Amino acid sequence: MKTKTSDSVAELGDIPPDVFRKHLHQLADWIADYREHIAERPIAPNIKPGAVLAQLDTAPPEAGTPLDQIFADIERIIVPGVAHWAHPQFMSYFGCTTTSPGILAEMITAALNVNAMTWRTSPAATELETLVLNWLREWLGLPDEFSGVVYDTASISTMHALAVAREEASTSVRTLGLSGRSELPIFRIYISDQAHSSVEKGAIALGLGEHNVRRLASDSQFRMNVASLREAVASDLRHGFKPLAVVATVGTTSTASVDPVGEIAEICAQHQMWLHIDAAYGGGLALLPEHKSVTDGWAEADSFVINPHKMLFVPFDFSALYVRDIERLRRLFTLTPEYLHLRDPAGAEINYMDYGVQLGRRFRALKAWVVWRTFGREGIAARIREHVRLAQLFASWIREDPRFELSAPVMMGVVCFRLKNADDKLADQKNSATVATINSSGNAYLTQTKLRGRIVMRLGLGNLLTTEEHVRRVWEIIRAAA
Repeated sequence: MKTKTSDSVAELGDIPPDVFRKHLHQLADWIADYREHIAERPIAPNIKPGAVLAQLDTAPPEAGTPLDQIFADIERIIVPGVAHWAHPQFMSYFGCTTTSPGILAEMITAALNVNAMTWRTSPAATELETLVLNWLREWLGLPDEFSGVVYDTASISTMHALAVAREEASTSVRTLGLSGRSELPIFRIYISDQAHSSVEKGAIALGLGEHNVRRLASDSQFRMNVASLREAVASDLRHGFKPLAVVATVGTTSTASVDPVGEIAEICAQHQMWLHIDAAYGGGLALLPEHKSVTDGWAEADSFVINPHKMLFVPFDFSALYVRDIERLRRLFTLTPEYLHLRDPAGAEINYMDYGVQLGRRFRALKAWVVWRTFGREGIAARIREHVRLAQLFASWIREDPRFELSAPVMMGVVCFRLKNADDKLADQKNSATVATINSSGNAYLTQTKLRGRIVMRLGLGNLLTTEEHVRRVWEIIRAAA
């Protein structure tokens, strides 16, 4: 006769294999249906904050719930409450790089659930990360002395790059810190007024201070003004500040503009400043031979970040940081407790935990490997080229309609445009209201931004599911809303 204890033990463990298999097959069909019919869904829910939470049990579950009921709640509550970034008419931010091969790879990653912190904890994860980083470096045309590491987002990549810049420009911040050290200078970082806010966030986290990130006025094409950079550096030197780094952007957030990296590199070399290139979005354009000019000055950088989840069709999240002589990054962050002293006697392994703050690391390399093998460089480049073509086509429609005007040059899959009005304030209100009307309709999704103090509409392309027909449909929606 079984005891009460043995009965309870028999119920422990994971769900039964047959139940798991049943739901796995159901989930596979659901995902395939979702991808195939996503264009039929409203893009974003037209609801108020708290609407989703109001439909959920707020008390933590005491007893288990059958998966059938959980999946029914996902279909009934969760899915209607998300913005469908993979919708072909979602043209906000930089589009969405969801791909079917990426989804398959993420499922495998979840099943393996390895921690890619050291080579011994994950030999395949570590060596695959090295491989895909080398592939990407070759595609980008970065010199061999650059090596990479994968993080989650460009914000984290940029912060790590600036940490190395700070360490090399000062006296042992790693061991002595910043607090109470009167001998250290006040460091300055220089960016354009179009650069990403992650630079300020990194400065805050590193103790350099938001105030010491100098945003310089951009030129007529929304690129960093090199003359303004020279003047700012000279002024800071006269006032006793220490120029630390310049962050040049290749594909700015609002307009996808490209800073004159080659000229910036000359100034950095003259003043021994660190040059970090934020190519989180625009770096992918380097895969197109006809756009190789975008790589001008890259070889002179100290560090370089690109987000394959923005243009290279790897599902979110995946950010690659490259550093010239990456040993500089490892020297700053390596810190191995006794329980992780598992070194290969030959010293041949790479332990990616040594190259940043994070110890536990996801197996992100697998999805990049699967996606890039599926499409190849030629296939990836062809798809990027199509998004650039669609952006230029959309820009031509803007030029032909007297109610609208382009607000910035169009180089990548981003178009900034604006409803015209003699009264700028009224035009701002109309542009903002138009975006709100479009987004609330559920049929299209755009963003707005500010350029030269004026509100403009912004369309971003990057989704494999988006065709010329979808772009034309969104243009009709915009014209009707206007």
